[in-house]
Amino acid sequence: MREYLMFQLYGPMASWGDIAVGEYRPSFAHPSKSAVMGILAAAVGLRREEEDKQRQFAGSYGFAVQVHAAGTLLRDYHTIQVPPKQKGVKHATRRSELLAPKLNSILSSRDYRCDAFYTIASWDFVEHPPYSLAELALSLACPVFTLYLGRKSCPPALPVQARTIKAENLKQAFLNVNFPDKGIPPGLPESGHIATYWEGSDSGFESEHVIIRRDNSTSRRRWQFANREERYAGVAPGKEG
Repeated sequence: MREYLMFQLYGPMASWGDIAVGEYRPSFAHPSKSAVMGILAAAVGLRREEEDKQRQFAGSYGFAVQVHAAGTLLRDYHTIQVPPKQKGVKHATRRSELLAPKLNSILSSRDYRCDAFYTIASWDFVEHPPYSLAELALSLACPVFTLYLGRKSCPPALPVQARTIKAENLKQAFLNVNFPDKGIPPGLPESGHIATYWEGSDSGFESEHVIIRRDNSTSRRRWQFANREERYAGVAPGKEG
């Protein structure tokens, strides 16, 4: 038997970063591991500049997700004004930036997923992780820092309902988890199948294919990521396991 941390994510908007080139900032259709580890790190109070702790944290836990409602794509044409970089000049606030004598405009297109709903599973990858799964569950209920779904403009709209359960494998964990409000929020379109993504081989699911995602965080400060293998299986609704 293995212990799993289970919780749910829903918000009117979410953004799960993909490889970005130039002015286009895409979003994957389901959460990245780096985003979920960021949610957990925020919950326990890890700061982005704590590089060693962030790296250790991200490498200590496994990650899986089931997509109950994929949501719809929203593309935002985004503009922002910023002052040019000047040696010896630092702006501590947004007001200070806008009072600069000269401003440049940065244009970008940013993708969001609207009304998407997910169940997340995590488990210990190492023998002595920095936090127990029970501690992570308690931190998600009362987080140190504000939680958001990929971007600061995307807060969760429902309680994450974090809890730990013991199960024979990941498949049974998804099947047996008992959330008080289990099921997708009313009004959200259900998918014809529940897309399930996980890392590692001992899951109980039969992998249909493997994809490579560059979402294994190596540096939060420099925003650098390494490749990670993610397995996929489609599950019929009502048979999440």
